[in-house]
Amino acid sequence: MRLLIVEDEQKLALSIKKALEAERYAVDVAFDGEEGYEKATVESYDVLILDVGLPKINGFELTEKLRQEEVKTPIIFLTARDLSRDKVKGLDIGGDDYLVKPFDFEELLARLRALLRRGSPSQAQPVLQLDTLVLDPATQRVTRTGKILNLTPKEYALVELFLRHPHQVLTKTQLIEHVWDSQIDPLSGVADVYIGYVRAKIDKAFPGQKQLLKTLKGRGYTLTDELEKKP
Repeated sequence: MRLLIVEDEQKLALSIKKALEAERYAVDVAFDGEEGYEKATVESYDVLILDVGLPKINGFELTEKLRQEEVKTPIIFLTARDLSRDKVKGLDIGGDDYLVKPFDFEELLARLRALLRRGSPSQAQPVLQLDTLVLDPATQRVTRTGKILNLTPKEYALVELFLRHPHQVLTKTQLIEHVWDSQIDPLSGVADVYIGYVRAKIDKAFPGQKQLLKTLKGRGYTLTDELEKKP
């Protein structure tokens, strides 16, 4: 399941992101309303978690814009505004839930699960598959040839990202932004290390299957079942 957090308190946003990733959610972060709008309208998310007091575009205005443009992704407001009129406004303009800071993380998880259960079948995330590699977002289970793979949260997030963008070249910067955060240097080597871990589990452990995760020197990585073209 893929989530977007729009929160201008960077330390809090990254803390929530880290905690949700430990629960095997794939999480993107935006630090102002404009960036949140761009991500929410371009990418596909299961739930949006919005602060209200955002710079550039506040959370209420962002929700109104998204609903006007037929973006129907469920929205949870996560805000310090605890007045009844704010809660009523947030829900009336298209929000699906409203949680006041400070909050209990277990309660946030429960509300997320409730929203995901509430989604109609048409909104359910389809199973992601490439060749014999299968990821079911609903159960967060990854298999290859039917065998369940034991992945860490970061490894799971990488596999999900690649399966959502099959045959596309993803740079180290893109991997860092989606799986870690923008404060990590793409040249640090962390992406290469985790690519090695993922490759060992989805490819090297299955020598009789197509090797899917490929390195394109100087460009990045791609997950593909297409044969390499010979020059």
